[in-house]
Amino acid sequence: MWIQVRTMDGKETRRIDGLSKLTLVQELRAKIHEAFGVEAERQRLFYRGKQINECVDARDMNMGAWFEAVVGNVTLDESTNKTTDNEESADTSKSTETKAAEEDVIYHIKYEDYPENGIVQLRSKDIRPRARTILQWEQLQVGQVVMVNYNPDEPKERGYWYDAEILRKKETRTIKEIYTRILLGDAGDSLTDCKIMLVDEIYQIEKPGSAGGAVSESPMKRQNGPECKHCKDNPNKECKQCACHTCGGKQDPEKQLLCDECDMAYHTYCLTPPLTIVPEDEDWYCPLCKIDTNEVVLAGEKLKESKKKAKMASANSACQRDWGKGMACVGRTKECTIVPSNHYGPVPGVPVGNQWKFRVQVSESGVHRPHVAGIHGRSNDGAYSLVLAGGYEDDVDHGGDFTYTGSGGRDLSGNKRTAEQSCDQKLTNMNRALALNCNAPINDKVGADAKDWRAGKPVRVVRSAKGRKHSKYAPEEGNRYDGIYKVAKYWPETGKSGFLVWRYLLKRDDEEPAPWTKDGKERLKKLGLTIQYPEGYLEAVANKDKENKKREIEDPETPSKGKRKRKSNAADENEFTSSPRSAKGTPKKQKLEAFKLTAEQKKIIKEDEVNKKLWDEALLSLKDGPKFLLKLEETFLCICCQEVVFQPITTDCQHNVCKSCLQRSFKAEVYTCPACRHDIGKNCSMVVNKSLQTLLTQLFPGYGNGR
Repeated sequence: MWIQVRTMDGKETRRIDGLSKLTLVQELRAKIHEAFGVEAERQRLFYRGKQINECVDARDMNMGAWFEAVVGNVTLDESTNKTTDNEESADTSKSTETKAAEEDVIYHIKYEDYPENGIVQLRSKDIRPRARTILQWEQLQVGQVVMVNYNPDEPKERGYWYDAEILRKKETRTIKEIYTRILLGDAGDSLTDCKIMLVDEIYQIEKPGSAGGAVSESPMKRQNGPECKHCKDNPNKECKQCACHTCGGKQDPEKQLLCDECDMAYHTYCLTPPLTIVPEDEDWYCPLCKIDTNEVVLAGEKLKESKKKAKMASANSACQRDWGKGMACVGRTKECTIVPSNHYGPVPGVPVGNQWKFRVQVSESGVHRPHVAGIHGRSNDGAYSLVLAGGYEDDVDHGGDFTYTGSGGRDLSGNKRTAEQSCDQKLTNMNRALALNCNAPINDKVGADAKDWRAGKPVRVVRSAKGRKHSKYAPEEGNRYDGIYKVAKYWPETGKSGFLVWRYLLKRDDEEPAPWTKDGKERLKKLGLTIQYPEGYLEAVANKDKENKKREIEDPETPSKGKRKRKSNAADENEFTSSPRSAKGTPKKQKLEAFKLTAEQKKIIKEDEVNKKLWDEALLSLKDGPKFLLKLEETFLCICCQEVVFQPITTDCQHNVCKSCLQRSFKAEVYTCPACRHDIGKNCSMVVNKSLQTLLTQLFPGYGNGR
């Protein structure tokens, strides 16, 4: 390989032979010294306008900024270098006329401020002579492309150097402002309308081959933004972000270890325990990032508890705390979809006097959705239901009306359900929601009193057996739905604990009789309402009692935990051999009150001829009372959304589907019945069954809200 070297004035040209792509610049200078007699220190080598070992500006291909660099070597791209032995032996004049394209030239540069990046190969368009000329304010013109300092993340701080096009200038007596468009590379990406803070440090972009004044003078070192934003790269200031994370000192960098997880540095002598030598391991983690091998769960091992859970009372097998028999924090097995969660008024199919063993069942029925909270509502809408459980000492229950204490003001940390009043209550969150039900403007200072309290929003009230010690109207077991109440007034006052509490007066406004009245008790018997238990609960209790009795018979000397006396053998025998049923016979079953349909509803059922078969089956459940609505819900269930059909479309195959569900099916280009796959047809006219829709709306009021 050979090259031609020409002096700057073009008067003398020499050919240098015996070169290769691995030839160093120092070796080339030595050969030029032999050919021209010029010492290597006095040589300035140029190639295509760029000086080898010249201080240049090189563009970072990732962020588009320019950094100061030094050219180490210049080569041709191997993929475009097609030089052969025949071409080398060709005529010299012809070879000099053959020049590589500008984009085929590769410059090997090294960033001055980032030596760890090593040698970087760049094309000619990404390298240029280092900017050395600072432009004065008068020299800056709109539309001119210059080099400016800008920080995209913190525009008011010093950043990196970018090419920028001046958009406008603004000068007053005291300030000078320049707005530019930051150019981020050849792809056309840019940042518009960027205000330049350092207007006194705007450089002219040098063209390739330009000497830029005195060639012998080195260009002035430009200042970039600090690498550390905390200490501003101050070597005399301790910093735990860019230096040792323990002591903050910047001394002894050779004794600093860099964590492979958090990238923080640590002195070997600042660790606990200190290290005498730098570890030879490939990966090293600081004490904050290192994973304790004792906490790692290996294959087949049991999941280890955290330190916090290990200290909890539930982790102690000797703890006698009652955890609610597993029902205090159990999840719902089903969800009420008859009405939305923000439904006011009674829930269809749930009569007054309905009783459940656990709160989770109340949530599943839709009467009171929260498992634990006493008030269900929204602070910008109102309260939908509440539970009267006697948790506050200020509650007073008179049955038809009661005073209710708002929530809050108690320290429930540590997973406590109840506690004494420890601070003042505020009319926010659920307290505000309950106040919005009062038919009076909201007032968070003195409260309000409704003139027409019956016009307020209804609240479903559930009484819990926990309030039995304070109120005779509470059920003896479980939770009972007692109907609709209205907020008559609310006011703040100082409670028995000495702290401010919000009190509410609620009055009953329900057509159905209260369950503690004579009429209410007769209605409960007619409807056959008894306390409801979770599925399989009674069987589990019976099996447990059976096991306990068997254990007592096998080991009668074992003392029991209770204070009750053991029965005699004769009593035990009588218990197993005799029963009330055997003595008095099978008790007569109470006849339930049938569900009554109005004359209008019966007429609508006759009009719905396409669903005659379904109605005949459903009407057989009228004698079961409220269970008729459950049968109706099961009969007219949409196969797609698994809810009671809304705007029902009755297909030719006599299946009922929600209009929105069928439209969604057609949108997916499925033109068959979702239930039986009968071909409906692409051009099927979706006519809503108005008779069925009208009747479902009357039996399930409000079920279409939000659908």
